[in-house]
Parts: sequence; C-alpha cells; structure tokens
Amino acid sequence: MNHRNKLHDGPARRLLAIGIGILLCLSFLLPTSMEAADQTSDRTEGNKPKLIYMIPVENTIEQGLQSFLERSFKEAKNAGADQIILRVNTFGGRVDSAIEIGQLIRESDIPTLAYVEGKALSAGSYLSLNADQIVMSPGSTIGAAAVVDGAGNRVEDSKVISAWVAFMRAAAEHSGRNPLYAAGMVDDQLVVEVPEIDKTFEKGELIAFSAEQAQQVGFAEAKASTMDQVLDWLQADESQIVELELTFFEQLATWITSPIIATLLLFIGLAGVVMELLIPGFGIPGIAGLLAFGLYFFGNMVAGFAGLEHIVLFAVGVVLLIAEMFIPSFGILGTSGVVSLMTGVVFAAYDTGQAFVSLGIAAVAAVIFLAVMIRIFKHKGIWNRFILRDELQSQNGYVSQMDRKHLLHVEGKALSDLRPSGVAIINGVRTDVVSSGGYIDEGSAIRVIQVEGTRVVVELISDQA
Repeated sequence: MNHRNKLHDGPARRLLAIGIGILLCLSFLLPTSMEAADQTSDRTEGNKPKLIYMIPVENTIEQGLQSFLERSFKEAKNAGADQIILRVNTFGGRVDSAIEIGQLIRESDIPTLAYVEGKALSAGSYLSLNADQIVMSPGSTIGAAAVVDGAGNRVEDSKVISAWVAFMRAAAEHSGRNPLYAAGMVDDQLVVEVPEIDKTFEKGELIAFSAEQAQQVGFAEAKASTMDQVLDWLQADESQIVELELTFFEQLATWITSPIIATLLLFIGLAGVVMELLIPGFGIPGIAGLLAFGLYFFGNMVAGFAGLEHIVLFAVGVVLLIAEMFIPSFGILGTSGVVSLMTGVVFAAYDTGQAFVSLGIAAVAAVIFLAVMIRIFKHKGIWNRFILRDELQSQNGYVSQMDRKHLLHVEGKALSDLRPSGVAIINGVRTDVVSSGGYIDEGSAIRVIQVEGTRVVVELISDQA
C-alpha cells in the first residue's frame, strides 16, 4: 500500500527543499565570510616604513577569538608584517582556547607586543606573557589567573591547577620573566616574595600587578597611555598601520559558538524538524528548525571548526530518518540516521564534549516541548491520519451481526445434546444455543430465555405435550 508514503510525502519534500535551499545559501555566503581583506602594501624597495598589524584581544577568550587570531596572524605573515601589536583588554575565558592562542603567539615569526589597555586577567595574562614584549597603560592590571568553572567558581582540583601553573611558568620563561611570579598568579597556596615592590603575597592571595608594579618586576617593558606612545616607544612613528577587526561573520560565529546559543540552536533545530514531521502543513517549524541547524554549522565553519564532511554527516542522518518513514527497516535506518546526525553535530564543534552535552540538553528540552505541543495539537498531526474516521452506524444500514432478539421466549427443539452448548431448531432455523446450566438431551423441547448478541440461552421445557 502507498498510503504511508502519501502521509509523509508533504512534510518530507518540504524539509528536503528547505534544506537544499539553506545549503545553497551557505555555499555562497561562506566563501565571502572567510575571505581575508587584501592588505597589500605599496612600500617601495628603497625606503619602506614598518608594516604593523594591530589585532584586538577583547572580551571573552573563546573559540571564535581563536579563529580570528589565527586568520589575523596568517594575514600578517602573508603581508610581510614587521610587527604585531595585540590590544589586550579581557577578563579571560576558556583555558583550552588560551593555550592554543598562546602557542600561536609564541611560535610567530613576527615580533609580537601585547599592549594591555585595561585588564589582562586570567587567560588574558597568559596570552600577554607569550608575547615578546608587554606595554601597559596606566591603571591596567595583569595577573589573577586562577582557574574557574563555567559558573565562575574556583577550581580546586590540584591536577588542573598544576597544569595551568606549568603553562604560566613556561610563558613567563619564554619572555625572560620570573616564572615564580607567574605561578603565584594561579596558585594562591604559594607564598611569593616580590622584593622589587617590597611586597609578599601570602597564602590565599593571587598575584596581580598594576602597570607600575609590572614594569618594576619585569612583567612590562614600558607604560603608554595611548597607541601613539606605544609606536613612539617602538620607534615606529612613520609605520604603515593595519588595524584588523572581527568581520560580521566572525562576530556572528563568536556568538553562535558560545555554549548557550549553540544549545538553543540545537533545541530549535530538533524541535522544529520533528514538529514539522508530526504536525505537517504549517511549514514554519520546519523552516525554523533547518535555519537553526544551518546557523549552527555556519558559525562553526566560519570559526574553522566544522567542515563539509560534518554537514554531509548531518544531511545523511536527516535523509535516513525520513527514509525510515517510507521503508520498513526494523529501526536500522532510523538508528543509523540518529547516529549520523549526532556525529555531524558533535564533531562540528571545537569542544566535542561540550557539544555532546549541548545536544543532550537540547534533545531533552525538545522532547518536553514536543510532548506539550502534541497535547495541544492532538486533533491534528500525522498520527490521526492512521485513524479510521468513518463510522458504520446501524441507522445507516450497517450491521455487524444478525439481531436475534426476536427469538426471546420462542420455543424450539434441541437437535443435539446441549452440554451446555449445542444446536437447536427455532422458528425453523438451525441456531447455535447454550443451555442455562443443565444438560439437555437431543430432541427435548426448549425455550429461549436470554439473547446477548449472538449468544442464545435456552432452558428445558419440563411439561411436554
């Protein structure tokens, strides 16, 4: 029968059409978003000024910022830059992203300078220490790099603290600074004497230096109130400056790849697509769901975490789930589709563990949401298409069985022994009967005492004529 196919044909085709449209849009938008601005120099061979790239390191250190810095360093290298200045103003962020960015700064062939304009706390201090030089503005601070969790609570795990201390010490040693001071920025159980500023940081106190203190202890080469003063200190007054900023798509990617937004997009995607399949005809849930998934993959592709293979895995998963509706496979296609879809979503993210958690939260929330929606739209939806709505009523001439109530109190004769069931002739018609309890011999006179549907109950007539 093709009945089942017809039921799913509408929403399935609509979702496939919408999905193909989104993929085509992404194929046009993505190259545009990933193009680096061509900052070629017109410097002459005879007397060329320094080419300096200024790169902002602001707000939260996370995956999107990491992708932006990787692009910026690559662009600076391709342009033959003589100096990179990092404009640092951050309270920190993800440790894993900070470690990757720190390695990028440390391994750069171009000299790097971190200009701390406001705060270089936590992971921000680590990035600054990886630069070849540090210049701080008056009123800025560096240090206080304790490890905290997503809720902002201090992490007490000694293994985590020791690992982060090792990274901070290595960064300080790389730029010729006192590694003990860097360790004291992370571990508040250390007692660190800082004779340069005549101060001892006791247990329970993290090291953080002001601009003046940092210069005194060797954690900053100079102070500068403005970028012009930084350039004066670098003796690069006549330099060609290239200031890089996050593109619109990189800003969008930074927003999308945050755990909260990623979870929200996955929830909308799951709930929208499944709702479109269960309650066809609206179109809006399916469009919203596929747009949410499209944004999720788009953000991760712009950030440099996802590739086309992840989108293919996701698309294959959706196709397999739709195919499960058409082709009976005892759940094989459906299970394969779920696995393929989950793999595409999880491995498209930088942090697969966080992506798996986000997907789990989104799935649970989607199930709850769909349960509520099914209750609201219980009279609509695909499942009602399987219910026979036509009623075969007796007043319309439909009868499921012969009405035998007219046999009530009619007498007849047993054609067989009733033990207690048997056959009798009543009104000249052979009828299956059952005795009211006793044994009735063949040929005995009987009377109908009860009729229940097809069940005819008889009793023995004692006085026979």
